[in-house]
Amino acid sequence: MPPRHDAVPRMLRAVIFDVDGVLVDSPHEQAWREALTGFADPAGFTTAFYQAHVAGKRRLEGARTTLECLGDAEAAAHAAAFAERKQAVIERLIAEDRFTAFPDAIRLAVALRDTGLRTVLASSSKNADAMLARVALPDGRTLLSLFDADVSGRDGPRGKPDPALFQLAAKAVNVPPVRCLVVEDAPAGIRAAQAGGMASLGIARLGDAALLRAAGADLVVTSLDQLDVAALDRGILCTRSVEAARDP
Repeated sequence: MPPRHDAVPRMLRAVIFDVDGVLVDSPHEQAWREALTGFADPAGFTTAFYQAHVAGKRRLEGARTTLECLGDAEAAAHAAAFAERKQAVIERLIAEDRFTAFPDAIRLAVALRDTGLRTVLASSSKNADAMLARVALPDGRTLLSLFDADVSGRDGPRGKPDPALFQLAAKAVNVPPVRCLVVEDAPAGIRAAQAGGMASLGIARLGDAALLRAAGADLVVTSLDQLDVAALDRGILCTRSVEAARDP
């Protein structure tokens, strides 16, 4: 199968990464589910539910949305307590190293540094840095150290799909938003990139490619090894050939 090509009408100078689901297989979904006991039925908090309603949102907004969707008539009143319990659970899971970094994401981050493109972390989560600082690379550095800037967990008036966090990421490396590519696994993040005038790459690790395309992703892949990094210099967002993708 030949590589898929999608034109990006500008030269790219920076790549902005979400963290959960993009760089690491984080325990956020598990933490939300564990914290639900006493608030709503945890059985309703499926992976599909998490991706559709919570992924990419700030903690309090995710808590309120979860409770509303699971039928809590007093979701607004209970959201803060639910969010606080979830934070306690996620901190414990991170301390226990209950997460893993995606090898394809590490390879992409290294490859982008080699090309000279600027890289920025922009997760809505305030726990992103704690995870990336615990991922050791073969040369002794941490995964966190690979990036030129980090705006994860910054407070703003609204969460994704508002583009404010990604716009802040672009500003952190002094690159115009139109010259940025956002790597996201959540529809809300893809919509935020689109609202900010940025190109977007959706990584569909959970069989949710259709949701990412519907959100407006310029290109969707199932592995970041599929991205043709060399083509980004020509302003083209595309996949590599099957043969090349098998040998990252």
